[in-house]
Amino acid sequence: MYYLKLIFKNVFRAKLRSSLTIVGLVIAILAFGLLQTVVDAWFAGANASSTARMVTRNAISLVFPMPLYYRDRIKSVSGVKSVSHSQWFGGIYIEPKNFFPQFAVDSENYFEMYPEFIIKPEELLAFKRDRQGAVVGRKLADQYGWKVGDVVPIRGTIFPGNWQFNIRAIFDGKDETTVTRQFYFQFSYINEYLLKRYPKRADQIGIFNIEVTDPGRIADIGKAIDAEFKNSLAETLTETEKSFQLGFIAQSEAIVVAIRVVSFVVILIIMAVVANTMAMTARERLAEYATLKALGFSPGFVAGLVFGEALMLALIGAGIGILLTFPVAQGFAASPAGAVFAVFKVSQDTVLLQLASALVVGVIASLVPGWRSANIKIVDGLRHVG
Repeated sequence: MYYLKLIFKNVFRAKLRSSLTIVGLVIAILAFGLLQTVVDAWFAGANASSTARMVTRNAISLVFPMPLYYRDRIKSVSGVKSVSHSQWFGGIYIEPKNFFPQFAVDSENYFEMYPEFIIKPEELLAFKRDRQGAVVGRKLADQYGWKVGDVVPIRGTIFPGNWQFNIRAIFDGKDETTVTRQFYFQFSYINEYLLKRYPKRADQIGIFNIEVTDPGRIADIGKAIDAEFKNSLAETLTETEKSFQLGFIAQSEAIVVAIRVVSFVVILIIMAVVANTMAMTARERLAEYATLKALGFSPGFVAGLVFGEALMLALIGAGIGILLTFPVAQGFAASPAGAVFAVFKVSQDTVLLQLASALVVGVIASLVPGWRSANIKIVDGLRHVG
């Protein structure tokens, strides 16, 4: 106890220098935590994927569609429980900056395949009965102030025209990891339009969503589906839902890597700052350390003082930084910039990483000053003028 009290008093002997160092630590740990949370948010969709669902797309690229009649042939493959489909719409709501995912889906069974979307039965029935009906996620509805019954105009880009959708249902997520920032509507609505205006583009679909009976056979089922369309005009590539999501993330892998690198660079910079603070502190107290050794205290005791001081400095800064991470992350998630991420929450792993980083900073910053203080000769130390 006396040892801790001595370390605590030493930490705040130079109040201004220690305070500035702690402020730097707080900012660094806070920035590190937020950047790690951004990376986690990037992978949130993939991590929430079901192990019982697969996605079939055109083997050449996701850009190329597949015939809608593939659905019945996929359904006939052994191990397939149900098949639905969805098509990326890519429209603009008022302004291009109002981006959110929009999908034309099979209204008959799409939402039955995704039990993590909690929809009131009467609202889901109203959606199925309305050709222009739409189902939106709770987060998206809250962002734009939508409610059931509102009419949402969207300007098509891939599918030209001014489209109007009636919000018939708003779904909540099963838990906080469920993404609720999507906009769904009936595929038949745009397909009927294509049949009249662009018949060659009709009855074409972007991806098939597949639910399997046995997740343990998912790899074999995927191979069987792709074999069904081998040497056809539109060969398929079937993969697990998580692999499909990770494929999207891989396209922006450079950004994720850059964010990770920056987060660790921040820690390296603050490590240099803390090391400099400890070096200055130890150099000023060489005479004190020499006196302690002259009184019989061991070199280990002297090194422990420096080590403890650096560690306490790092932990104080880390503690404040970690506590601030939660409200700052919450504020960011509520801002327009944070709306880009479906889930933005500080994870337990992020907190542990912040704490571990602070411990590493404290230990490394104390190594050289501690070694120097422990090995100072008593005569040289007593002659030193700090």
